[in-house]
Amino acid sequence: MKKIVYSLFILLGLSASAQQEPQYTQYMYNPSVINPGYAGSLGYGSLFSLYRTQWIGLEGAPKTLNLNYHQPLENTNLGLGGNIVHDEIGPSTTTNLGLDISYTIPFENQSRLAFGVRAGGQLLNIDYTKLNHYNPSDVSFRSNISNQFSPNIGVGLFYYNENSYVGLSVPMLLETKTYDEFAYSDVNRRQHYYLTAGKVFELSYNVKFKPAFVAKMVAGAPLQVDLTGNFLINEKFTLGMAYRWSAALSGLVGFKVSDRLMIGYGYDRETTRLSNFNSGSHELFLQFDLFKINQHIETPRFF
Repeated sequence: MKKIVYSLFILLGLSASAQQEPQYTQYMYNPSVINPGYAGSLGYGSLFSLYRTQWIGLEGAPKTLNLNYHQPLENTNLGLGGNIVHDEIGPSTTTNLGLDISYTIPFENQSRLAFGVRAGGQLLNIDYTKLNHYNPSDVSFRSNISNQFSPNIGVGLFYYNENSYVGLSVPMLLETKTYDEFAYSDVNRRQHYYLTAGKVFELSYNVKFKPAFVAKMVAGAPLQVDLTGNFLINEKFTLGMAYRWSAALSGLVGFKVSDRLMIGYGYDRETTRLSNFNSGSHELFLQFDLFKINQHIETPRFF
């Protein structure tokens, strides 16, 4: 039965005043998805995948798959990376593709500043047959959208040292008009600005603590801030909590299976009235590091 209604579709994806880029709780493990300046900053290749299913029990709620790979170019100050983000919201699916290149400037105090650029675009598909049509004579939803492509570019700055970082980025600079026939504004997809920062504290020889935050700003929507605190125990286990300001509370856990492989899980519970209509959100990620056999990483970076 087609239970997805037009009002939910507007709420989740089509409103010009909404935040339209995918939501992540464990952003700190994959900064590349929002900042091309992060590409290659680990000093070795890293493959990352994440799956998020949001608002379980609410039909048409977002589902997001992210795949990312980045690495430095040997004997240069350049880094390369690639991102694929597949997002499903109600009757729509979007696939964002991006290629990243970064240039890093090292400083004498062991800190670095990386400039990143992203080139790519978005493929959009909308199947209007999944909507309940309360007005059968309405012609707005008779023609599906198939593989509508919108090119885009993004930029980012990433400043970091061994135990702290600050990032500023705009993953998509170009504003687009995707839903012209029934949008409330001339521009449907607006620029999203991200500010991230974090610092690692060594509490003891086998326990580290990392507070971090990400702020997301977009015209026409409230400022969104995620606050996170993670503990790293014996360089293997991570435990933490996150709070999305006036939106959700999250629990985080991770385990380093080997020197190269890490898995993690996050659970969000809404703190708004939306919690009455869903049972929370789940996020699962895998990270596989591809450093060379003779490249031993004694103290992996905690970001």
